[in-house]
Amino acid sequence: MRLTEQQLRLLALCKVKGVNWYLIAREAQRPGGIERLWNAEPLEASADALKAIEVLKPLKGAVEEYVEAAQSEVDKVRVRDDEVRLITVIDEDFPSNLRMVPNAPPFLFVRGAMVKADLRSVAVVGTRNASDAGRLRAGRMARELVQRGVTVVSGLARGIDTAAHTAALEAGGRTIAVIGTGINRYFPAENRDLTDRIATGGHGAVVSQFWPDAAGATYTFPRRNVTMSGIAQGTVVIEAGSTSGAKMQARVALEHGKKVFLIKSLTEQQEWARKYVETRGAVQVEDVEAVADALTQPERIQAVDSLRSQLVMDFA
Repeated sequence: MRLTEQQLRLLALCKVKGVNWYLIAREAQRPGGIERLWNAEPLEASADALKAIEVLKPLKGAVEEYVEAAQSEVDKVRVRDDEVRLITVIDEDFPSNLRMVPNAPPFLFVRGAMVKADLRSVAVVGTRNASDAGRLRAGRMARELVQRGVTVVSGLARGIDTAAHTAALEAGGRTIAVIGTGINRYFPAENRDLTDRIATGGHGAVVSQFWPDAAGATYTFPRRNVTMSGIAQGTVVIEAGSTSGAKMQARVALEHGKKVFLIKSLTEQQEWARKYVETRGAVQVEDVEAVADALTQPERIQAVDSLRSQLVMDFA
């Protein structure tokens, strides 16, 4: 996998222990941001930036060791029939929806293809321990979304996620799986075939924000949920308890300024869901129409992203 010098220097920052990856992504989008970080001169004055200065200043811009470490990670990508690509936050084809949130990952490994139409997307999420009724609702929501030209995003976990991805594929639509492990891994193991179906044949993409061999950990799945929120225009929660990662994603999505849809059966059963509707701006929905009608066309999202990038350059 051939990378540009700027891509490698960005990835190298990710190999410096103690430098926050979200800070790297934010700084990298500012003109000269990668070089300023290596010189321990970020524009931010946040706690993350202060920690980065403390860590990077003693290195005095000595990037070679970290570039080698980053290239070594990239070289671990397993050779498959389908190609794995690396996209960084400074690349034009990085997803516009995701680039506009403050905690975007600095890079993505992608199996399959992400296309412009995927900007009109919704995350369909919920508990791993789903009821039969929950799986049916997830499948119906995903099927009806793709029938309306909406890409279904989910996390490839057991339960609701699996039902959503499967229904999207069976309906001939597109789906994106944002995973909580490295791109080389299959997790859970029983979703190996589903993973390959998503990544091949033009049906969608499998996306990872971690190094290729990274195992799942307590911190990787919450980060995956943040990226899932960012990559989609909104999140539909089908079935989730008060400690579920899906509830966390709903909270993050609201913080991102995204649309959050909670199906009626969830708000009837879960107090947290009722409170999100009553006090936090989530929307209770009974059918897919309310979800699809709230979405923005891809061209408008790209225009907003382009304007934002120009403003960053003008005020840097």
